Amino acid sequence: MAKTWGDASLPQGMVTFLVGDDEERIEHVSKCNLCARSVVFRTMFGIGMKERDAAEVTVSHTDLASFTALVRYLLTDNFDLGEEEGGRAQRALDLRELAQMYQVPRLELLCAQALQESVAPATAVPLLEAAHTMGDGRLLAQCRRFVADHPAEVRASGGVEQLRDFGVAKGLLGDALDQVAELKGAMRALRVAES
Repeated sequence: MAKTWGDASLPQGMVTFLVGDDEERIEHVSKCNLCARSVVFRTMFGIGMKERDAAEVTVSHTDLASFTALVRYLLTDNFDLGEEEGGRAQRALDLRELAQMYQVPRLELLCAQALQESVAPATAVPLLEAAHTMGDGRLLAQCRRFVADHPAEVRASGGVEQLRDFGVAKGLLGDALDQVAELKGAMRALRVAES
């Protein structure tokens, strides 16, 4: 909040965001506070930009729940993905994308941590594909290891049926073949040790 003190270039007033295809409303948000927390909002509401004096701004690239979570985080420092267990991973993915877009690095890190904590049988494959798409090597490795360590649970949860990315499928097949080779090597070593 110290950034809002003594800076005459900060915009004054409130903005209402019209979010998503249905233009759902997030009303009466302080432009000044958004600018203090995000360089993108600082640019958007900066001198010479049409949004500076606008009462409403359309945000079409996201959904209401995710954008609300972004605004709530910026204004309160409260990181909340909601209560729905299955939806938390998807919300973390969506919110991480917004954090990258609006250049909020701490929120991006919180989302990355939440994603790593969300890896479970039902989420491992969708998160693996998302990590592959985003280029998140840490999450990718974690999901690959989880699938390798819990294949029956992932399969029972429908994770295999959720697989859509051919490159990810090839990677998982390669992991499985590597595990088979390791098991065969271990079996050979046991046979030699027993003889």
